[in-house]
Amino acid sequence: MAPLFRRAAESLTTSLTAESAHYYQCTGRHFLNYLDARYPRIRSLGQLRRDPHILDWLTLLRSRRPLLAKVTYAHYVIRLRRILEELAWTKGVPLLTRLVRSDDIPGQDRCLPRSLTAEQDRLIQKELLRRDDRDSNALLLLRHTGMRIGECLDLPPDCLRRIGQDQWGIHVPLGKLRTERVVPVDSFVCRIVERLRSLRCQEPRDGDGFLLARPLGRMKLGAELRTSLHQVAAVVGINTRVVPHRFRHTFASEMLRSGVSLPVLMKLLGHQSPNMTMRYLEVSLLDVEHEFQLARQHPRHLIPAPQMPSGSSHTPDLPGLLGSLHVTQHVLEMFRRTLTAGPPRRLLDRLANRLTKIASEARKLDQP
Repeated sequence: MAPLFRRAAESLTTSLTAESAHYYQCTGRHFLNYLDARYPRIRSLGQLRRDPHILDWLTLLRSRRPLLAKVTYAHYVIRLRRILEELAWTKGVPLLTRLVRSDDIPGQDRCLPRSLTAEQDRLIQKELLRRDDRDSNALLLLRHTGMRIGECLDLPPDCLRRIGQDQWGIHVPLGKLRTERVVPVDSFVCRIVERLRSLRCQEPRDGDGFLLARPLGRMKLGAELRTSLHQVAAVVGINTRVVPHRFRHTFASEMLRSGVSLPVLMKLLGHQSPNMTMRYLEVSLLDVEHEFQLARQHPRHLIPAPQMPSGSSHTPDLPGLLGSLHVTQHVLEMFRRTLTAGPPRRLLDRLANRLTKIASEARKLDQP
C-alpha cells in the first residue's frame, strides 16, 4: 500500500510547502510501518478497519515517550484522515472515510499570548545588541517586526522595500498561511538588515538567495537561532523558557498597547482570521484590569502615586488606568465596527460592556 499512500500524500500537498509535503509522507510511512509490525496480514485498503487498526495506532501515538504535544498529535491524526479520504475517492473505497472521526482530533488549548515582561525584553535586547553576530541580529529582527521564525529564515537579501519618502518596510515572503505582506520598519530595523547583509557577505558560501546563510540547511539554521536565544536568556538570568515566537507575542502586545487598531495589527502579523488577533485584545484587557485593581488599592486622593522610572510605558495610578481604558475602548470600537453580526461581534459587544463598567467604576475613584 506504500505507493498508494505516497501518491495520495503527493496529491494532497501539491499547493502546500515542501515542509508540509514532507510531514504528510512521514505520517503515511508511520502508519504503514505500524501496520507491518502489528498487522502484517493487512495488504489492501479494503481490509482496514477502525477497530482495531486505527484505534491501536491512536493508542500508539498517545503512548510515545516523550509524550507528543497535543497539537503534534492532532496534526498526525488530521494528516492520516485526509490521506484516507483521498484514497477513499480515488480508489473507490468509501469505508475509508469513516475510519478516522472528527472527535479523534483533540481540541486546541486556548492559551493567551506569552509576551515577555518589560524587564525580560530589555535584558534580552541589551545582550543581543552586545553580541552583534548573525544570530543576535536575526533575533532582533524577529523582535521588531513580529515575523514568524520561518518567515525570517526565508527572507531574501533585498527584503527592504521603499514604501514612501524616507519610509521603509520589510517584504515578508509567503509564510505559514501562504500570504505575503509588508511590515513598516524604522531606521533601527534598517540598520539590522544592513548588518545582516554585511555578515552574509562574509560567509564562505554566498549567493543562495537568502539573507541568512544556511550551509547546513533551513532546519539547522532555525535550531541554531533557538539555541542562541536560550543561551542569551540564561546569560541574563531568565529561568523561564524563551522561544523566538515569544518575540512575535511581545511585538503584537506592544503594538496594541501603543494604540494600533486590531485590523492593522491583523495585517502586520499576517493573520487571516480576526479570531487569531483577538487574543491580544484579551491581554490588553488584563492590563486594564490590573491597573484598575492597583488604582482601587491605592486611591490617588489617599496615597501619593509611586514614582515610576522615566523609561516605563506603564503608570500604575489612576491617570494611567484612565489612559489605558481610553486606548482600549478606542481600539475595541474601531475593530467592532469592521465586523458583521455573528459570534465575533457578540464577543466584542460583551467585552465593550465589561470595559464600560470598569471605566465607570474608575471614574468614581477620580471624584473627591
